[in-house]
Amino acid sequence: MKVKKILKWVGLSLLLIIIVLGVWQRELVAYGWLQLKGQLNVVNNAIPLEEFMELPTTTEEQKKKVEIVLEAKQFAFEELGINYSENYSKIFDQQGKPSMYVVTACDPYYFRPRMWKFPVVGSVPYKGFFELDKAREEANRIKTEEAIEVDIRTAGGWSTLGWFQDPVLSNMLNRSEGDLASLIIHELTHGTLFVKDSVTFNENLASFIGDKGAVMFLEKKYGKGSVQVTDYQQSLKDEVTFKNYMLGAAQHLDSVYKAMVGLSIDEKEQLKSDALLRIRNNYDTLTFGSEVYQGYFKERTPKNTFFMSMLRYNSQQEELERQLQDDFGGDLLAYLTYLKKRFPSL
Repeated sequence: MKVKKILKWVGLSLLLIIIVLGVWQRELVAYGWLQLKGQLNVVNNAIPLEEFMELPTTTEEQKKKVEIVLEAKQFAFEELGINYSENYSKIFDQQGKPSMYVVTACDPYYFRPRMWKFPVVGSVPYKGFFELDKAREEANRIKTEEAIEVDIRTAGGWSTLGWFQDPVLSNMLNRSEGDLASLIIHELTHGTLFVKDSVTFNENLASFIGDKGAVMFLEKKYGKGSVQVTDYQQSLKDEVTFKNYMLGAAQHLDSVYKAMVGLSIDEKEQLKSDALLRIRNNYDTLTFGSEVYQGYFKERTPKNTFFMSMLRYNSQQEELERQLQDDFGGDLLAYLTYLKKRFPSL
């Protein structure tokens, strides 16, 4: 009887703790429940890649892309030091629609992102939603209550950091071979090394390993100097030109913002508008090998959230390259092995 009373007391105590946490963090609990439902929908409706390959609706091009996913995974495990996992062994049919919507926000006259705090991963400058309506609700709430710039973008992929078996998203198969390999390696890197409260480092590293790894993957598959390698390297060159310009533009805007101390909102807005106009006009002086990045500003005016995203994913690329070459002689496997030992991951 005494044991039963103790167990009953423990059970009631745990229930009380859950109730208190639910009331105290009801917004976080509600969000977590929505995300769990969305993630389970993806996981439960994903089918094995082998099954997808056998479907009569699967095209030959899609089958080739699935083979690339499998090859890129194996290459990442064997050649790059990526931790083995069963991720990307299944595929989820997006039916041509985005699967994840990401809300970001930033001060309108200062590069200070709005942060969201979550258990385990810590503070992050974005919040994902599986439902567009929910993402819009969050964006409108923040814009109204906090008077900051808000944006919603779609996510081409994401990592659950080992909590679930991440599937291939069907829209991934629309990418080129190099881009697809880079994306897979990028997301697998997150599952291998993810430092709490260090989003900029995590995203920069994943992008760095993804792009470098994709080149190595194509070189091993087709040979150095092959058309496949040189075409992908040219696309990376264009990407670097684009990103470097945007990083420089972000630095210019940052200097403009720092000089706004004591000015009125109208004066700040005028200075910001003038700076963005210069950024748009100077962009036309860039030369690209393809049409992907040409005319980027013709139909859009970037917000601070855009520049913060550029900084988040690309601001540390030169330093990572320096470390790779100077400290590890260009050996990507040795570099990632070192990083895994140095930084505690989730």
